[in-house]
Amino acid sequence: MTLQASQLDALAEHLHDCQLNARDTLKITDDHPDMSWDDAYAIQDRILAAKLARGARIAGYKAGLTSHAKMKQMGVTDPVFGFLVDDYTVPEGSEIKASELIHPKVEPEIAFVTKTELKGPGCSIANVLAAADVVLPGIEVIDSRYRDFKFDLKSVVADNTSASRFVVGGRAVCARSVDLRTTGIVLEKNGEVVALGAGAAVLGHPAAAVAMLVNHLGRRGKTLPAGSLVLSGGITEAVAVQAGDNVTLRVQGMGSVSVRFV
Repeated sequence: MTLQASQLDALAEHLHDCQLNARDTLKITDDHPDMSWDDAYAIQDRILAAKLARGARIAGYKAGLTSHAKMKQMGVTDPVFGFLVDDYTVPEGSEIKASELIHPKVEPEIAFVTKTELKGPGCSIANVLAAADVVLPGIEVIDSRYRDFKFDLKSVVADNTSASRFVVGGRAVCARSVDLRTTGIVLEKNGEVVALGAGAAVLGHPAAAVAMLVNHLGRRGKTLPAGSLVLSGGITEAVAVQAGDNVTLRVQGMGSVSVRFV
């Protein structure tokens, strides 16, 4: 690491406060250009610790920037990983208060639920599919704390990969009963189609993103527990939303899930 523990503590507190109070900030690498990957994930870890101390519970994990479209949109080249807590969970078909967010966007995703523990390094797509219980549609609401969504990869890792809310629903199906590469999705906003895609947009196969998450955890001495929910990453570019918008994700063979912003 290149930053001192006191600096990591201060940056984590700053980013967590921005998220809790829906306040934006300049990317933190502006003041800390030498921040390392270990520093970035250490900041993320401190934010998680702060949330757990406030009574939150881990609800799962997420992979971010996993589609070529999303990488191009955000000007990055590698996926990133973050955590989900129960505070981020939104019931299917319910409301999200736009006033609690800075500049929300929605991403269509395929969510995995595991039935057995997964360990890295060396985790593969085959390992993920063998360990997976079901897959189902998911909408992630990302809300970067960085002003105008301008950040570099280390800054977004520290900011827990822009996590803010998510909803899963539709019809859960066996992960091994469908070809997730060719599974099509349609994202609608206010009844209009705003994005189309297929699972292969996520690193060639959505399970590849889960395998990369498991290997990332393995390098840090952690595993993906049985019963974990994993959002495998946006299949298309993120779509901006605001109060009054209704969003529906339709996934081939898995039904639909929706949420509205008020």
